[in-house]
This record gives sequence, structure tokens and C-alpha cells, in this order.
Amino acid sequence: MAGEQSFKAVVNDTNPKYGGRAFSVEITGSNYNHFLGKKIGDSVDGMFIGEGDSSLTGYRLEITGGSDLTGRAMRPDLNGSGVKSVLITAGIGYKGDRKVNKKGKIYRYKYDGLRRRRNLRGNVISQETRQINLKIVEAGKRPLGVIFGVEEEVVPADQSSTEEE
Repeated sequence: MAGEQSFKAVVNDTNPKYGGRAFSVEITGSNYNHFLGKKIGDSVDGMFIGEGDSSLTGYRLEITGGSDLTGRAMRPDLNGSGVKSVLITAGIGYKGDRKVNKKGKIYRYKYDGLRRRRNLRGNVISQETRQINLKIVEAGKRPLGVIFGVEEEVVPADQSSTEEE
């Protein structure tokens, strides 16, 4: 092997309190092996994401999708981890529009019944997968912004006075 295998995990915080932010994390080593064979819709423990202080211990995450080396989308309704050629309408992996050039400008039209054959990847995470999309199902004690270093940890006023003594 030329290098160590890794995934890029995109963790989406759907809590409206934090504005629906997304954080990107690299998954390598034994944590990489934990994700192999998991399907879209499976739930995973947050301790397998991140290293040391930046791990999401206490969090529960759901796999919502992903893509492979070439950018092919993973479809939840395709079984297996291989590439399949599928005739689809607008949805995951196909926008369902046709671009038309009129007088030098490009317009997008959506026609009823427009279908295309696309090569898409199945719903099982394999070694060809490069990105995994995750959604938070159960939140841990520390906010994601603090774990990933975007925000500073807020210490309540009554605890800060005991630390000074």
C-alpha cells in the first residue's frame, strides 16, 4: 500500500441552537476499520471520530451518505458497496435538469419524467469510500465548536471563582 487509508467524515450538527454547522474530521487507523462494512442509516459511537481531546465521546451519530474517490454519491436504496448503473429521476446523484443555451446564456430546465442512467455507489462503506456524511442523533456534554477549536469553552461564573482560590 502506498499510504494509510482514511475517510473524511463530515459531521453535521442539526441543532438549530448552533445554526446547523458542519465539521470535517479525518478518520484513520483502527477507527477507519470500524467504519468498513457499515451501511447508510447505521448508528455509530462518536468515540471513533477524532483523536484524543477532539474525539466525540458521548455523541451518537447516524451515517446519512457519502461518496467515493471519483465523487460518485452513495445511494441508500442500492445494496452493496460496488458501482451500479441505475436509471433514476431527480434525487440523490442526479439533479434532474437539462441545461439549454439560449442567446449565449445557459438556462436550467426541469422537465417532468426526465430520467438518466447514472453510475452510483451502493449503501455499504468500503475501501473505495472517501467521504462519509454523519448526522448527530445524541449530543455529548461538550459542544462541537469547543471540541474542534472553533469556539472557546465557557466556564460558569461559580466555577471560575473556585479555580482562582
